[in-house]
Amino acid sequence: MVSLTPLQHRANPGDDLRRVETALRDAAITDDDFLTEVASHLIPAGGKRLRPAFVVAAALSLDAKGDRPDAMTDAMVRGGVAVELVHLGSLYHDDVMDEAEMRRGIEAVNHRWGNLTAILAGDFLLAKASELAASLGTEVAELLAATIGRLCEGQVRELQLIYDIARTEEQYFQAIAGKTAALYATSCRIGGLLAGVDRKVIDRLTDFGHAYGMAFQIVDDILDLVATDEELGKPSGNDLREGVYTLPVIRMIASSDPVTELLGRQLDDKTRDEARKAVVEGPEIATSKVTAQGFVSNAVKALAELPGTPGVLGMRDAATNLLSTLDR
Repeated sequence: MVSLTPLQHRANPGDDLRRVETALRDAAITDDDFLTEVASHLIPAGGKRLRPAFVVAAALSLDAKGDRPDAMTDAMVRGGVAVELVHLGSLYHDDVMDEAEMRRGIEAVNHRWGNLTAILAGDFLLAKASELAASLGTEVAELLAATIGRLCEGQVRELQLIYDIARTEEQYFQAIAGKTAALYATSCRIGGLLAGVDRKVIDRLTDFGHAYGMAFQIVDDILDLVATDEELGKPSGNDLREGVYTLPVIRMIASSDPVTELLGRQLDDKTRDEARKAVVEGPEIATSKVTAQGFVSNAVKALAELPGTPGVLGMRDAATNLLSTLDR
């Protein structure tokens, strides 16, 4: 269940991601050894680094020779690290809200050092992201700041509907547009801005990122129901337990399925597994895949008028591969 990197058509995507990884680790270093340890905690645990990869791929979208090693500039790396730091900072805050114990197969920051430390370390990562964005110009800095605001708005929309069995699909889409799609859209837009391409191209790249992010989150929500703890690196079915009703669950509730009687409150392990089994065996997983495929189609359509460069081909293939991560 591995998402394809949009850098796959570069000469050596492994080297590209290692450049991002080195810069990411450097960005988390502070004068305080303890803060460095906490801020760096999730970095060695991995992550797909999709958002930085989209910054680079989008920046190379009009470069026919975008597979050359030297086509990836230091500015692209800084832009990629900035968006990844925002993502990491949001994970620290999410884990506090979810009272998470595990993240990416290791102990969550809040569980190891406490909520206050996790919140402050998350704030630090967001501040570092803003610092890097500022080095790339006013428009990038303003864009990233606005995106952080959208992430918060999306998360608040979700928090307002915890354990709410009346949550609608529209409310779900509004939440994931903010908490997930906004950062993918911004990653692609930053790439376009760094490359100095035409505004129409930048808008197409942004549209791609938004549609990709919507599909990505739907797929991620399906995985929370169908994958194992080991595959996820965190407890499966956690959204059900915590009352975050995602697209398959919302649709099952709307069909007046008896599973609704189990919901509306925090679940113990046995009840969570019972509810999860009902959702997995119902038709709503399949219909949610169809909805995700619709967003993938929108993503591909956004790139239709762009040339077949290594960057565009990588972005397109990353999108079309998304649903294959559900193959079991």
